[in-house]
Amino acid sequence: MNLAVRDIRRHKIRFLLTCVGLGLLLTVVMAMSGIYRGLINDATEVVDATPAQIWVVQKDTRGPFAESSRLPEDIEYSISAVKGVRRASPVSFQYVQIQRGNKPARLFLIGYKLGGIGGPPAIAAGRTITKKHYEIVVDRKSGYAVGDTIRLGLEAYNVVGLTRGMTSPSGDAAAFVSLADAQIIQFQLDNDAIRNNRQRVIATFTALNSMNPFMREKATNKALAAAENSHFANAIVAELDDASLAPEVARYIRRWNHYQVFSAEQERELLLKGFIEKSQKQLWLFRTILVVVSGVIIALIIYTLTMDKLREIATLKIIGAPDRTIVNMILQQSLLLGVMGFAVGYVVITQTYAMYPRTVLLQTLDMVVLFAIVVVICVLASILGIWRALKVDPATALSGG
Repeated sequence: MNLAVRDIRRHKIRFLLTCVGLGLLLTVVMAMSGIYRGLINDATEVVDATPAQIWVVQKDTRGPFAESSRLPEDIEYSISAVKGVRRASPVSFQYVQIQRGNKPARLFLIGYKLGGIGGPPAIAAGRTITKKHYEIVVDRKSGYAVGDTIRLGLEAYNVVGLTRGMTSPSGDAAAFVSLADAQIIQFQLDNDAIRNNRQRVIATFTALNSMNPFMREKATNKALAAAENSHFANAIVAELDDASLAPEVARYIRRWNHYQVFSAEQERELLLKGFIEKSQKQLWLFRTILVVVSGVIIALIIYTLTMDKLREIATLKIIGAPDRTIVNMILQQSLLLGVMGFAVGYVVITQTYAMYPRTVLLQTLDMVVLFAIVVVICVLASILGIWRALKVDPATALSGG
């Protein structure tokens, strides 16, 4: 019978508990890997789901995600007229804090022009938005269902559809409304603010006594209309006839339209470098520390198991067992410990990852790499136990201690 298996059977309770403990530790390592992948997915989900090759934003900004960007909605027409642009659409982005029951919740609100670019990429339940006002599509992560009502600003919006996996760069559930509704929510002032602005503008023009009264009234009305205008967007996204035209189209828009332009890949890089770079490094650090800790724990366990059976090892030496037999026993125990611990961790994480507040993406490649690392750690960790076993004096088997 295999000596490693026989020894494990003698101490099966301790061995199984050790496997469970190691498995839970590896569960955390797997969760860190999944959160890392989920972090990247969340950060780039909106850009990846938008079928646009270029993003036009306010000049001298890195908007609309890395910085604030604001530009007139009707810029879409001048962008659409650029050679190589198939179509362009205005979009807006904002975070909104809502009250869901007794708990606050955050939504990443995306406003898009109906029939244009930037809407929900796929509907998991219900339908897409068909009316210009008071309809909303939210992600399943928000907890809302089709038919629910969400209050945003002064109005109530009916949930007509659900998406799956659409999140903000910070992991909040995404929600889609028409651009007209998004502009009202983001840019339109409340009644008191409008009243105060009007009084301020009127007072400013009233003080201009030298101006003709008729002209002063017209100027006041024009200023009020400009101050209350909410027809803005955070970006114009454009789909090109050919993706290879992106650099040429971007140069033209920068030169003649005087706006900043980023390709979809550049927007992706801005999100990865600006939003989550530090979080990525932190997760890598935690994951590395946990892997090292796992290795130390395996080494200590194998060394302890070896110390507990020094007399048995000495007996094997007396009866002429080769060193290879002892080495194989310790190495096999170490590998069994690692493999069973990995199995426990894998089962736990696959059953619980959906409960995490952040997106956890478990990729096969990550699991394979982690398994290979665990095997290497087990082999290295067994060296200490093997070294101690090979040093034992055969006479120890005859001692009375």
